[in-house]
Amino acid sequence: MPKSKASKSSKSQSNPKKRQKLASDAKQSNTKPRPLGMDLTNDAAKDDEERRLESMLFGVPYTASGGPTMEITVDEDDEEEMEDTPDVQGGRELENMLDSDLFFLDDSAPSSSRPPVFDDAEELAADDETMDAEDAPSQPTPFLSASRKGKKAAAWADPDDTNVEVSLASKNRLRKLRDAPSEDVVGGREYERRLRRQFERINPTPEWASNARRKLQGKRRRGSQSGSEDEEDMLPDLLASTGAIGRTNIKTLSPGTLAVERLRDANDAARAEGEIKSLQFHPSPEVPVLMVASADRRLRLFHVDGATNPLAQTLHIPSLPLTSAVFHPSGSSILMTGPRPFYYTYDLQTGTSHRSPRGLWGTTFTSSTANAQDMSMDTSAFNPTGDILAVAGRRGAVHLVDWRSGSAQVVGSLKANSAIKSLWWARGPAAAGRGELMALGEDSSVYVWDVGQRRCVKRWTDEGGFGSRLMRGDRRGRYLTVGSNTGLVNVYAMDDVLLSGDAKPKPLKTLGNLTTNISTLHFNSDAQLLAMASSTKKDQLRMVHLPSLTAFGNWPTSSTPLGHVTAVDFSIENEYMAVGNNRGRVLLYQLRDYSQI
Repeated sequence: MPKSKASKSSKSQSNPKKRQKLASDAKQSNTKPRPLGMDLTNDAAKDDEERRLESMLFGVPYTASGGPTMEITVDEDDEEEMEDTPDVQGGRELENMLDSDLFFLDDSAPSSSRPPVFDDAEELAADDETMDAEDAPSQPTPFLSASRKGKKAAAWADPDDTNVEVSLASKNRLRKLRDAPSEDVVGGREYERRLRRQFERINPTPEWASNARRKLQGKRRRGSQSGSEDEEDMLPDLLASTGAIGRTNIKTLSPGTLAVERLRDANDAARAEGEIKSLQFHPSPEVPVLMVASADRRLRLFHVDGATNPLAQTLHIPSLPLTSAVFHPSGSSILMTGPRPFYYTYDLQTGTSHRSPRGLWGTTFTSSTANAQDMSMDTSAFNPTGDILAVAGRRGAVHLVDWRSGSAQVVGSLKANSAIKSLWWARGPAAAGRGELMALGEDSSVYVWDVGQRRCVKRWTDEGGFGSRLMRGDRRGRYLTVGSNTGLVNVYAMDDVLLSGDAKPKPLKTLGNLTTNISTLHFNSDAQLLAMASSTKKDQLRMVHLPSLTAFGNWPTSSTPLGHVTAVDFSIENEYMAVGNNRGRVLLYQLRDYSQI
């Protein structure tokens, strides 16, 4: 028995962990614990270690017994060192304390320090109006602070920033933030302000941002002086003058020089096998998507960002050789047509496609009864609201399809004296609410139909009158252009076309910059630019300044690698211009004059 006790004693002495545990148990048995009913909010009863723990856990300033406030130097390197350094002194002082004395729930904080809870938008707006943007909060800022009047709400606000004190003289990289050589300690808010000031010194505000800020401040001053009634009266005119939702600034282009920068090809992520048949930007400025239809019977959607332009989706339609693809005016779907008596639609929201029934006009087309031109449905156009689709049929017929029903029902027809080469719906103030459809016939005649009454209200022969093959107007209803197979382009004023009665309108100017047949005519959204191109010869593209009706001389140049241009389109904000060619490439250019707005 004595031998057993001696063996047990030697084992405990050889194991340091057991020896430490025995000493701790003996010491704890002789220590009187703190009473459970003790008031933990009494600062006089707390020792230095408990005060230090409160400072670390709850962010309150640490005050030693009879000593000054503790300084916290904020630095990434120092924080790592503090985390790795053990607190040797506190190891023994805390071992005799109960867990209930070390940690407690702080229920004594005033209710005003808690984050405000807003039940509805009206309460939030009322609080914003009463809050002054320049006053510093008396309580710690909540994590999700309400937006102040005239300023955006901060995404994150740390309430401990008000309690932090930073020593600017302790680190070399912080000394540049001092305003005086003798300055040392600053608060958390002041430290943040000086960091922002140093960043703005290194990265000054761009000139375009400063100009935009000055214009915005000027508008706010004028708005506060004129009152809310003037602002409401001015809003319709402002939206009408911009031509695009959300645009409050229009760049006025000067003739002669066009600032153009080439970017990575729009379809560089998935180049087409065959020529580009059609391309179009999405009609909404919030959707930066470019649609590309090519001869390989595929339709591709690209996310245009000017850098990588990733491929978003590809649609393969084996039964339809694509010659035309357009967005619905609402931007919700895509219409795809070709030399077939049917079409496809693709719903962008549901991702489903639909094919129209064969023999849409009540006739079953076969190769023995109709040639390829008669079977084609690619000459079509939506009206501005997207309710009606006009489709050119055989022998000068134009069929009106009700697009609202979803069943592609033909609700009416119009008749011309020759085959229809091009369709365009009249827009702008001169055609407001009148639903006028314009068509270019094979005999160079231009027809204007009142769709509501199903009658032709005007007809005239295009100036020059030989080989007119393409007609396009702009979205704002200012101009109408007619291109011929000789390279001439007549530019008409839309008001003269629609409001001149029976008189034959005279073109504003005939543009003769190209010498081969016109295959592409396209306006930008504010009707200041016209792109006209011919696919017959290489690099046949010209940009026209419409207010002066003159072509830009600096671009494109003889070294611009355009190829045989088959399609052109502008983004809705006019920042980008896409050019498709016969090699399956979609060249992307940035119009610098518009990108700086």
